Amino acid sequence: MDVRVGDILEMKKQHPCGCNLFEVTRVGMDFKIKCRKCGHLIMAPRLKVERNIKKVIREDGL
Repeated sequence: MDVRVGDILEMKKQHPCGCNLFEVTRVGMDFKIKCRKCGHLIMAPRLKVERNIKKVIREDGL
């Protein structure tokens, strides 16, 4: 799956704060994503994050 730094991920499950949108801040074997509502940073394995992605929203419009 093509996910880049700066992309917004709409996830299947919500963060405890109630938001399901996360911004990608690091890509590699692990993803570092930041909740768009509360700003909490989460580091998770790539496979786990990719399984839970509903939609990728590109900020640059590509």
